[in-house]
Order: sequence, then structure tokens, then C-alpha cells
Amino acid sequence: MIDKILIADDEPLMLRFMAETLRRLGKEVTLAVDGAEAIRLLQQEAFDLIITDMMMPHKTGIDVLKAAKGSSSLVILATAHGTIESAVEAMKSGAFHYLIKPFSPDALEGVLKKAEEHSRCLLENQFYCEERSDHKKAQLIAKSPPMQKVLQDLEKIAKSQASIFITGESGTGKEVIAGAIHQLSSRSRSPFIKVNCAAIPETLLESEFFGHERGSFTGAHLRKIGRFELADQGTLLLDEVTEIPLSLQPKLLRAIQEQEFERVGGVRPIKVNCRFLATSNRNMREAIELKIFREDLFYRLNVVPIHLPPLRERREDIGALAEFFLERFCRENHKPPKKFTERAVKKLLDYHWPGNVRELANIIERTVVLDFDPLIDAEHLYLDSPLPQQTAKAVSMPIGMSLHELEKQLILQTLDAEHQNRTRTAAILGISVRTLRNKLHEYEIVSDGS
Repeated sequence: MIDKILIADDEPLMLRFMAETLRRLGKEVTLAVDGAEAIRLLQQEAFDLIITDMMMPHKTGIDVLKAAKGSSSLVILATAHGTIESAVEAMKSGAFHYLIKPFSPDALEGVLKKAEEHSRCLLENQFYCEERSDHKKAQLIAKSPPMQKVLQDLEKIAKSQASIFITGESGTGKEVIAGAIHQLSSRSRSPFIKVNCAAIPETLLESEFFGHERGSFTGAHLRKIGRFELADQGTLLLDEVTEIPLSLQPKLLRAIQEQEFERVGGVRPIKVNCRFLATSNRNMREAIELKIFREDLFYRLNVVPIHLPPLRERREDIGALAEFFLERFCRENHKPPKKFTERAVKKLLDYHWPGNVRELANIIERTVVLDFDPLIDAEHLYLDSPLPQQTAKAVSMPIGMSLHELEKQLILQTLDAEHQNRTRTAAILGISVRTLRNKLHEYEIVSDGS
């Protein structure tokens, strides 16, 4: 995580010694001969680490440290006049570390390693600390034969380094299985980084994956570390991977195959060692035939496939999952323990569960929050009614109408039928909301729907 380093020192020999040592370690080094020049460089570009002498002409190392405040730069102060007082002053001023001159290459490399570990911890905490919660591991509940088979194979699959592609309808638990694979793997002590490919705007997706350099595009005021880099030595989950735009898929394929990439606006290759997991709720064969997902990328990710059946096909799991969620939500909402009656269990078993395990969890939580009776009966379960079936309307297709115009009319009429609701329109048309949005832009269709 420490790539760009600024060294400020008014001693030419010390400046050259530190620069040569750090460049041998593959770091990009910029030199400043005094504090004023260092501050000017800080105003022009971002650095991961600053090593500055405390006593320099024009501006001191403390001045440089103050100028770096508010940025993500770590600062190491060095001095030939080491005292306890000066060390205390440096650390109180916000320095990451303190070096007494002269120091050896090993000492400099040791401090650099500490800075890299500190930088990595700060970045990882932003993304994956919440993934270590105990309840996610506890949700691996399975009594049905297909899910028992998945769990039986899970440890063996997790111990490998192969890429894994997890498919299944929305809400079946793909992300939970991915988290379990990471926890059971040899990388469990390393980062588990997720990218929700459907939730990130297309224009930002490349930067989210690979990071960017300062000034690489409008608004890039600081260097950004991407998810690939954060997942080094750990696991990277590409959630809903089929939502990645086709134009970005070749670069993603290369990065996965070579375990190497460049940041947006960068020229230096960055090597990583990641294990890749991917999920999708789509029919992958259809996605490839429709040319919205590259076949070579699919085969690169689909080394070991896992398919999770919908909850309606694993009814043996419904009761056990309901009991688990009931106990969990009573505890989280500080409610006394509750139990299901036989009528309530029958109602749960008879329901069609279009939203799968996620819907079951939501319904149990809603019941716990809204009802105070210690026994949950059938009438306490607020199950959603099936969506009303709409009468299909024919799309007018006069002789000579192009496929382009036919598609436009189909989108328009479906939008009208769904009162401009883009989410339902996309579901009816069998495309993602992102694809629908792109089509609306392509056809210059104005829609106020959500």
C-alpha cells in the first residue's frame, strides 16, 4: 500500500542513501532538498509516505508534518540529535514513527514494513470488518439434501485456490456461502473484500476495481486504492458479476488471469495474489448468448460451480431457518423468546417464497418487531400476497418495423403498464435495471420511474 514516497533532507548523502534503499524495494521516490520544497510538492501531488528530517532550513520537519495533516500520508521524522524530548514532540505532532540518524538500510526497511502494515489495516477496516460477524456464519443451516450436499463439499472447495462461481436466485444466500468459503480457506486471516457490481455506477466501476491516481480524471483529488489491491493475499468477491459492463470485462479478465493491473491513470503494474469468488442470479448460458457477458471470463471464474436452489425447492430448511431467525431477532431487538405454533409453521411451509431466505428473514424480523405475543400464530405472519397477474398487451408490429423500433416500443409499453416503475419493468423484460437505464438513454426515452 506504500508506493509513492517523498523524502525531504538537506544532507545530499543521506538523501541519496534513502532514495537508493527505497528504490531497490520497488518504491517510487521523490526528493526535496528542504522543507519548503517538500511542502510545495505536497500541494501538487499525493504521497503514501513522507520521510523528513526534523531540522532543515526554510521549513522544519514539523512544518512538513503539519502540511501533511488532513491527507492520508504517513510521516516519519528523522534527526541526528535524538532525545526523548524530540521523540515525544514528533509523536505528539502526529508522526507515524521516529528515526535517529545514522540508521541502516535494515532499519529503514523495517519502518517501511510497519508503515505498510498500518496503511493496509486502515484500508481493510473500511471494507471488511463487518464481514466477520458471527451470525453470518451461523446462517449455514441446511436439512434439505441439495443444501446438505453443498455444505458437505464446502470445506473441500474452500481449501483449494480455485475460482468459484455461485449462482442462484436473489436471496438464496450466495453471499453467505461466499463468506463461509473465505472463512474456511487458508486466506481466512487476510481480507475478504466485496464488490457489489450492480450497485456501483458504470463510470466508477473501473476505479473501484483498480483504484486511480491523483488527477487521472475530474474529481480525482487523491490517489485511491482499488478493491483488487485491498484483497491482496485474501479473497475478492465479485457480487452480481454479470452487471459489469461489457467494455470493462476484457480488463477484468486480464487482471484475474495475470493477477496484475494498473490503476486508472497509472503506468506501473501492480501485482496481487487474490482468490476470486463470483455470484450471479442470471442464467449464465443466456447471458453469454445475449452477449452481455464474455464466455472466456465466465470460464475463468467458473472453475468450481456452486448452485443454490430456491427456498421453495428446499422446504426442509424453512422450519430450521425460521427458528434461527426468530431467536436471532428476539435477541437483537431485546424481546423475550418466542415460539411458533403449528399453524404458523404450516403457513410458512405452504408459502411460495419468491424472495427466498432473505424474504424469510425479513418476515420473521417484522413479526418480532410488531407483535408482543410470546406465541407466534399464523395470523401474526405478514406474508406478502403474490403479485397480481397482468393481462399481457400486444405490441403493435406493422410490416417493415425494424427490431430497433420494436424494442423501443416494447420498453415504452411495458413502462406505461408498470406506471413508469423501472424496477418492475426491468424484471418483466428480463434485464437488469442498469441495462434498462442504458436503453432509455439510447432511445432518448424520458422516464420518471424509480
